[in-house]
Amino acid sequence: MELYTNLRQGEKGAWLSIGTYLILSSIKLTIGYIGTSEALKADGLNNTTDIIASIAVLIGLRIAQRPPDSNHQYGHLRAETVASLVASFIMLVVGLQVLINSLQSLWEPTGTTPSLLTAYVAIGSAVAMYVVYRYNLALSKRIKSAAVKAAAFDNRSDALVSIGTAIGIFGAIFGFPIIDSLTALVVAFLIIKTAVEIFWEAVQSLTDAFDIDEVETLSVLIRNVDGVIELLDFKGRAHGNMYFIDITVTVDPYLNVFESHRITEEIERTILRENRFCQVLVHIEPHIEKILPQNDDKSPTN
Repeated sequence: MELYTNLRQGEKGAWLSIGTYLILSSIKLTIGYIGTSEALKADGLNNTTDIIASIAVLIGLRIAQRPPDSNHQYGHLRAETVASLVASFIMLVVGLQVLINSLQSLWEPTGTTPSLLTAYVAIGSAVAMYVVYRYNLALSKRIKSAAVKAAAFDNRSDALVSIGTAIGIFGAIFGFPIIDSLTALVVAFLIIKTAVEIFWEAVQSLTDAFDIDEVETLSVLIRNVDGVIELLDFKGRAHGNMYFIDITVTVDPYLNVFESHRITEEIERTILRENRFCQVLVHIEPHIEKILPQNDDKSPTN
């Protein structure tokens, strides 16, 4: 199945992110301590959370590839969402730790000025993360993976954080040391913000929330299918990148089974043209108004 092939290809992006984050976090934390830059250390800790998040995505992609079994009739596609939920908690803890450290640095400043090397490391990191962002974005478009696309935008945000870190370090070098700690504070809030966004998206998926705009788009398409008289019910839920959609429509009650079945197949094809990663269940009911006799309002003649 194409979806599972795409999940395997998506692992390439996760592995690239893991490798890049391992190298950059090690360099940033080391140079940050040597060069006495709170901002660069905070950026390095941010990348350690990205390592954990990328590993969680990788594990989720692996588990999601397992086929349906007796206990998981819909497959294991939500494993990726569960992994994201775990990663969000880890990121939140690290973000709070960076926040505490930056506030302590503001309250009790060391008076030290970060070295110029720390600024160069931050700039180099921004360039590296932008390259990873472009690769993962292209990969997500090719395999149509929402998870890899989200990872790509996370890579882009990390590049922007590193640029902000470099600005803060240059400010400290040129006589404004408080900027370094303030930048660390901003990085902490960015980590926490990302963690909350990942958590909320995972919770929405696990509680079967479904995009209202997607419902409206698909509902219009279904109503326009030849033979559909009324769309009575539309339910949808997401398992990873797969949509499971349950639909109830009314048709002419005097159609035979083959004609009714043709309508269900046309509904399925219509939805799959819009999003090929869907499993559609269509329930047919007779249109009641077609069964009930029509009432004549003619008045009796005298």
